[in-house]
Amino acid sequence: MISRRSVALALTIALLSGPAWSASGNAVKLFDTDNDGTLDLAEVKKAAAATFAKLDPDHDGTLDARELRGRLTAKELAAADPDRDGTLTLDEYLSVVEQRFNAANPDKDGTLDAKELNSRAGRALLRLLR
Repeated sequence: MISRRSVALALTIALLSGPAWSASGNAVKLFDTDNDGTLDLAEVKKAAAATFAKLDPDHDGTLDARELRGRLTAKELAAADPDRDGTLTLDEYLSVVEQRFNAANPDKDGTLDAKELNSRAGRALLRLLR
């Protein structure tokens, strides 16, 4: 017998690997507001802020581990939480986004293309935007 949790997990994986997330190029298309074929930090932060709002159903202005839904490990959450209250504010979340953006941008040109987004660091960044 298949559990509801197994079905939910399978559906989540299918949705996340669907057309919008199947290739990093599609992520560029989703968030590239200036249509230059790359993502700059402002575009990424705008997408991350929208994601933050969606993840904050109680509208308390913070995300706890449950609301983050696996986007950060417990260790990453602790490192990103300077006041050690177990939650991230929007500014703290955007700080993690910026760190991951910079890690995914080895050529330091200030933009991410599909190839950079497909790197390990790029995929870590995309997890924060989904």
